[in-house]
Amino acid sequence: MTDIAKTKADPLQQLWDVLEHVHAGMLGVEESGQHMQPMAPFVEKETNSIWFYTRSDSDLVDALRTNDRAHFCVISKDHDYHACLAGEIDEVKSREHIDKYWSAPVAAWFEGGKDDPALTMLQLKLDDVSIWASTNSSLRFGWEITKANLTGKEPDLGYHTQISLPH
Repeated sequence: MTDIAKTKADPLQQLWDVLEHVHAGMLGVEESGQHMQPMAPFVEKETNSIWFYTRSDSDLVDALRTNDRAHFCVISKDHDYHACLAGEIDEVKSREHIDKYWSAPVAAWFEGGKDDPALTMLQLKLDDVSIWASTNSSLRFGWEITKANLTGKEPDLGYHTQISLPH
């Protein structure tokens, strides 16, 4: 369950905490004309980056140009935390990061292992994040909807914030 007070007090730390438990989100390159696609994130807090394993012959890599921007959208498993993360995205053939995040699930996608010639990585350097934290309590939801219908005021079901990040 999302702690809305933490969203208000320290939204960036909460984002990192949530991302540590997200197995996949939707990644898309702006202005590429492509649909977003599911990708597994690997968080590097110290650089405000998210890394993704992919194949050098993928449509995501084909869509990249210099200074391209991308969005990565995630929803927590309890569906009470939504975030859209944006920034510059680049293909980076970083052996350091390949080794750092390598796991059995990643290996399943690359027949040649860490030395697969098609293996590459994408680095999303975050500079803008929008977060929506909400209650997933059906009792609270019902109360807020009833109250809104009686008072004509919008229901209070959560909190939204936006963060700008350096990289």
